[in-house]
Amino acid sequence: MNHDQYCVFGNPIAHSKSPLIHAAFALQTGQALVYERRLAPLDGFALAARTFAAEGGKGANVTVPFKLDACALATVLTPRARAAGAVNTLRFDGDTILGDNTDGAGLVADIVRNAGVSIAGKRVLLLGAGGAARGVVLPLLEQGPQEIFIANRTVATAEALVAQFADALAHPGQLRAGGFAQPDGVFDIVINATSASLAGDLPPVPPGIFGSHTLALDMMYGAQPTVFMDFAAQHGAQVRDGLGMLVEQAAEAFYVWRGVRPQTQDLLAQLRSTL
Repeated sequence: MNHDQYCVFGNPIAHSKSPLIHAAFALQTGQALVYERRLAPLDGFALAARTFAAEGGKGANVTVPFKLDACALATVLTPRARAAGAVNTLRFDGDTILGDNTDGAGLVADIVRNAGVSIAGKRVLLLGAGGAARGVVLPLLEQGPQEIFIANRTVATAEALVAQFADALAHPGQLRAGGFAQPDGVFDIVINATSASLAGDLPPVPPGIFGSHTLALDMMYGAQPTVFMDFAAQHGAQVRDGLGMLVEQAAEAFYVWRGVRPQTQDLLAQLRSTL
């Protein structure tokens, strides 16, 4: 039996959990595929991706720092990839290279299904306005929140993001922007899409944004809670890391490639226990 080939491109890439996740999905769904890590040179992503496709590769995940390169390489973009301006999933089909972005769908699935928190009608605070934030705005908006406030160190960057999604709003004021100190009142969901946690830093947000019913989610994950998660927990919030988002965006990518949606709960629990 021939196994279709998939991979994840990144630099660095040795730490990636994607091969483990997709191997588990393949086993669970009975799909014949192999999935490996591929280190692409910083200036050589397009060549690496084209080479993989020429060797018979059917699709690839794309992680840091190649999501913009992948967006440029794609010949067709899904609406959510176009909105994100970044691609984390490629599907190779003859001369066509489909570019998709499953990060936002993964985040939404983790919040709604795994954490059991509805986004509809809620106040959502999104911290950061870089690539990670940009990738999740449209899928969050599609859930019908009352508002999404994008807070960022450089306010102009957050304002540009708001302007970009003006056409997707259900009502004016559904999407707002400001500095980290600006959000007022308690939010139902606070998402840290900044890279501050990597450096052990905290976005300078007012503690009053957290309440006892707030879900505070950090896109980073690891054995220890992040500084952001600790801060949110100290102020009464329920906290969650980015592991569920990682597993859910992988499940969405698997669906894009294979047309089969894997179950994620068992794998998520298993990964959680090995962190």
